[in-house]
This record gives sequence, C-alpha cells and structure tokens, in this order.
Amino acid sequence: MRVTFALTLLGLATQAVAGPPPPPPHGGPGPVMPRPGPANPGGAPPPPPPAPPAPPKSSTAVVKSSTSSSSAEPTTSCPTSQCLKGVPFPSLINVTLEDLQAGLAANLFTSVDLVNAYTARIGEVQGNLSIVTEINPDALAIAADLDAKRKAGIILGPLHGIPMVVKNNIATFDKMNNTAGSYALLGAKVSREGAVASKLRKSGAVILGKANLSQWAYFRCYNCSNGWSAYGGQTKGAYYVDQDPSGSSSGSGVSTSIGAIWAALGTETDGSLIGPADVNNVCAIKPTVGLTSRDMVIPISEHQDTVGPLARTVKDAAYILSAIAGFDSRDNYTTANPDGNRTVNYAAACNSTSLSLKGKRFGVPWNVIETYGQPSDDPLVAPLLAAFNASIATIVGLGATIVSTNLTINDGVNEEIVLDADFPVNLDTYIKALTYNPQKIYNLENLRDFTEQDPRELWTPTSRDVAVFNESLDLGYNNTDYRFWQAYQADLQLGGPDGIIGALSRDKLDAVLLPSQYSYSFAAIVGTPIVSVPMGFYPQGTPETPNSFGDLIAFAPDLPFGLSFMGAKWSEYNLISYAYAFEQKTMVRNMKQPAIVPHTELKDVVSS
Repeated sequence: MRVTFALTLLGLATQAVAGPPPPPPHGGPGPVMPRPGPANPGGAPPPPPPAPPAPPKSSTAVVKSSTSSSSAEPTTSCPTSQCLKGVPFPSLINVTLEDLQAGLAANLFTSVDLVNAYTARIGEVQGNLSIVTEINPDALAIAADLDAKRKAGIILGPLHGIPMVVKNNIATFDKMNNTAGSYALLGAKVSREGAVASKLRKSGAVILGKANLSQWAYFRCYNCSNGWSAYGGQTKGAYYVDQDPSGSSSGSGVSTSIGAIWAALGTETDGSLIGPADVNNVCAIKPTVGLTSRDMVIPISEHQDTVGPLARTVKDAAYILSAIAGFDSRDNYTTANPDGNRTVNYAAACNSTSLSLKGKRFGVPWNVIETYGQPSDDPLVAPLLAAFNASIATIVGLGATIVSTNLTINDGVNEEIVLDADFPVNLDTYIKALTYNPQKIYNLENLRDFTEQDPRELWTPTSRDVAVFNESLDLGYNNTDYRFWQAYQADLQLGGPDGIIGALSRDKLDAVLLPSQYSYSFAAIVGTPIVSVPMGFYPQGTPETPNSFGDLIAFAPDLPFGLSFMGAKWSEYNLISYAYAFEQKTMVRNMKQPAIVPHTELKDVVSS
C-alpha cells in the first residue's frame, strides 16, 4: 500500500507515502448500513517494492470559511500575503475552472504553479485520506510546455493547463501505473492511452495523478470497504473522521471535495460516480453508456460501464464532459451517440435561462421513497426525506411541475448475471491490449489465483476475499450465452417500460428526481444518465453509525447527501441545466466545509 510522489522536479526528494444499501451485487458502492435501500450492483511475481520512508506529517485544518474570486482586477483590500500586485489568488477549495483560467490569462499564476500547489495539497492529506495512488512524474514538464504554448498564444481548449486526476482504472500512456488498485497489474504496460485520457490532454488538461478506488471498482469482494484497494490503501472521506467515502470512485470524489485537485474523472457501473458525489458534497455526471469511450478503461461490464466527471460545481463538471464525450472507433457503443463526433458545449447549459424551470415536468417515484425511506422517523432517514421534500418545494418555486410516478423495484438478480457474464470477456479484452504483463495475468482465473496467493493483496477466506471473482467464474457462461441474453432483456424491461424510460415517456416527464443514494441502480441497468448535486447534510445529533464492517463511519453529523436528476438516454444537456438551476438557487455545497482540508494555496507557491 504505497503511493509514489514524484517530487524531485520540485526540488524535493522522491518519497513514498503509505498509502447505505444492503450488500450490493457488485460494481458500485459497497454496503454502508444494514438498512433498507436499493440493490446497487460499480513468471514469478516481481520483488516487493522497497520499504517506504516515514511519511511526512499530515497538515490539516477545520475550515471556517473560504471564498473564491474570478476577478483579475487589482483590489486595494487584498493582503500582500494573499495576492500578487493587488490581485487576489483564488482559494483552491472553492475555485472554479473559470477562476483558474482567468488567473492564468492574467499571468497571476502559471500551470506549473498549479501543479506545485495541487501536488503539495495532495501530500498534506495523503497520510490521512489515501486519495491518490501516484503522482505523474512528468506533470511539471507537461505544465511547463502548456505555459509556453499559452505564452505563444496557443490555447488547446477550456482545460488548458488545468491539473486533474483520473481514477486508477483509466489507462494513461505515461509513467504511471493502471492497476484498478491491485498488484496484479503493477508494472504492466498498455499499448495505448484510454480515449478519455487522450481527450483530456487534447483539451489541455494536465493529468496530475491517479486516484485511489475501491479495488477492481468494487468487483473483487463483498467484504471490502468502500475506497479500499490493496495497492492504494483505504481512502476516507473528509467531512468526518474515518468517513466512509463511498465508491468505487472514492479518491476522485474525496480529492475533489477538499480542493486537493480541481476535478477528477471516475467511472460507474452502478453507483460508482453518484455514490461518492452523494457523500462528498460534489457534483457528478454519470453519462449515458456510449457517450464517453471505455477503451482502455479496466472494465466490469460493457453494458453498464461509463466514464464521467466529479467536480465541485455543475458547470465545471459540464466543461469536463464536453472534453471527454464523443465517438471513438474502439468503443462501438459510442456509435449510438446522436451527436456523433460533434463537440457538445455542455457548459452552455449553465446560463441565466437555465435558472428558470418553468414548464418542466419532474417525476417523483413515491413508491421508491416509501420503500427505501423506512422507517420515516429513523434519524438516518428523516433528515434525508426532509431535505428531499424541501428540494421539491424549491424546484416548484423555480417554475416546475411535480408529477407522481412509479419505478419498478427489482432484486438485482438479472443485473448480477449481466455483470458476472460480461466481466471475464471484457477483462480479457483489456489484458490483450497490454504490451507487458509481468504478473502473467491472462484471464480471470489467473487474477483470482494471484489475489489469493500474493500477500500484498491481503486476502483471507473471511476478509477481503474474492467472492465476486468466484461468482463470475461459477456462473459457467459468459455474455455470448442465451442465458445472459435472457437476463439482459429482463433488465431492459425493468429499466425500460417498467422503469425510468417508461416513467419519462408515460408521464411526459423531463426528468425524475430521487435522493442520490436511492437513484443509481434504476439508471444502471439501462445505461441512462444521472446528474447528482449536493442537497443537504445530516444534522447535529445524528448518531455516529459505522458501515457494515465497522471500520468506517457511514452516518454522522455534517455528512453530505445529494439529489439526482435522472433522464432519458442522451439527455445530459437538459439534466445539466436542471441541476444547475437547483445548485444556483440553493448553493448547498457552501453551507458546510470539510473537516479535513489541505492548507497550501497558490500564494504559497507563486513568487511575487
């Protein structure tokens, strides 16, 4: 469990740092509480790495307030320590893309400064939160090149010079590993970069590092905690000590929530973007399956996997979606995208016109609320339902009409079959694209055996086992079998006419609303999109409640929860506009700041 920070370019020595539903079928957030909720299926080995030196002391603080400015105009009230030549530095915990681009354009700071600042911020909290698995050793050189391009008048795109992290299952063609949190793929080399990573670079982003995740995107074991991987350690949320970060895009969600990075990419099979957004007070866009390419993303299921952004604002997430969406010849699901390879400006959905929801019809599936929100006076349920009802009132106040609708609740059995049948086939496809495979992992059986035998994987028969691998192997058939097709067609019925697609059509709805923790499985089985935004926080007096393993805190005072806008396939632009209207009206994210945050700001790295 280690993460290598390539800080030699900063003049420092390279160092290593130690790194709500019932049990899900798999591929999404792991279980957090034993209470009602939706099914939510997310040669020889190399010598062990040298023992790392003692980690640096973590520096954290309780944030009382934090502000951000997009202004590049001089101000007379700016303290010398907080500004350069009278112009204030933006605060990195709240900074937006437009703030950062304004500062870069005004030469207030450089992309190299941003890399230095974010690398320092990650280093401050890494010992406590284990949010990343490694830092890109070429990040400073990439940033310097982008600074030179900017100086020459060349701007690659809206993300030019902006550092991001990507989940450690998205392949990058550089010196970083792509492991899905497992030592089984440590040192493996990919033949090409993942399409979404390549699109980020073409838009000008600096891929600063890899975010930790639930191992194999929570597709190894049922008795592993959210955010735990053998290679990356245990990611924790920042709103409470030992907070369950949800998963499987755990590091992506937490690093974004505390401004350790501007924004991140994650992946979702069933809840792995929406879950971390829900409990970390950030926005996530779970795209339609096929809107973003999955090429060279370590897979679970071609029928459900999707790649999307996590950011602190809807508009920032929309900017990222514009950069990564579109056709890719290596992922045939992207051929269904009605926009083809045309770049859609999703951020344009975040405008003054979007602030009104007049004429929009939103469905609320009260049968889902009544099923999962019981008992309604439970201290872990009542605050969520109260915030949801208040959110509905806010949306009505913005001009929308609320319509009662219904979603069929299913047991997830067919989804388990789909994922278990897809995984061995899709994993083989990824492995065949490796040019170097030092652990000789050629199929799921090899992976299962390696995980059980390599002590670094921390396998035991009763803890951190390989139950999900075994379930997939024991199925006895893959996604070419008629039995798979029967299960998949059943899911399409449950999620189509009987589910989200049917509700939208039958009741002439623009979107369906649900608390985020209840939402994702309904969309997962048919590949429809969700946008999740902050909705509220558990109040003082909420009982501190551990997850089902007893090692992390799933519920406690001040822990966030979110609201999901769910729509038809390819409806991301509209969903973004609705979520933006709610966000701008409520600004829930700003109501509470994380308990654990890094201190380093741009003023600390920029020389005056």
